[in-house]
Amino acid sequence: MRYTRQALKQDRFAETAADAMHWTVEHRSKMINGGIAVAAILLVFIGGFWYSHHRETLAADALGHALMDYQAPLRPAAIPADPRQPSFTSVQERAIEAGKEVNQVASQYGSTRSGKFAKYFAGLAAIDAGNEKVAEDHLKYAAGVRDDDVSSLAKLALAALYRDTNRQADAVNLYNELAGHPSRSVPKVTAQLQLAELYSAKQPNEAKNIYQQIVKDNPQTAAGQLAAEKVQTLK
Repeated sequence: MRYTRQALKQDRFAETAADAMHWTVEHRSKMINGGIAVAAILLVFIGGFWYSHHRETLAADALGHALMDYQAPLRPAAIPADPRQPSFTSVQERAIEAGKEVNQVASQYGSTRSGKFAKYFAGLAAIDAGNEKVAEDHLKYAAGVRDDDVSSLAKLALAALYRDTNRQADAVNLYNELAGHPSRSVPKVTAQLQLAELYSAKQPNEAKNIYQQIVKDNPQTAAGQLAAEKVQTLK
């Protein structure tokens, strides 16, 4: 009986092994094709990641170069330019040149994070160049990208543009939106301070309420101290 059971186990094992071998042979082409498909997917993913990272690196380098011009020093027109470093004779001249460069980065690398930031800087450059309509278009575009840091900065700059062009209601809406949806680039208190500053000229009570809320929410901070000082000036 013992031998019979052992033999039975061996026979079953042999049958199972044979079935497995038969299945493997029968489905060999499917297994190979499936493995090839998985490998292809992995290669596409790895290649796509490398390509994306490579483009981001190129975009960051290009944006960095453009921002060097945007932050270049100004010099008197009578003094010749130093070929070793960029310089300009006016804010407008600098903004126009830098605007060309950041627009090129935004156009060429728009899908990258640096490309999205380039669109934001294109808006700032257009403001400095005195082209408010172009600035608004760039900032609106940047405000709509899927990157909280970029979109928040663009909305903050757009609100400031609205303030400077007597569109107070539009500015208030943006400041309230930013305060209600803070980000790393634009914390809630930043939007609150800007909104209070806007109100201080014609609606001092509104400004005072915001400053008091800032003091309450941000004790022992630079923002809280600044707000407390503003409250005193509004009394």
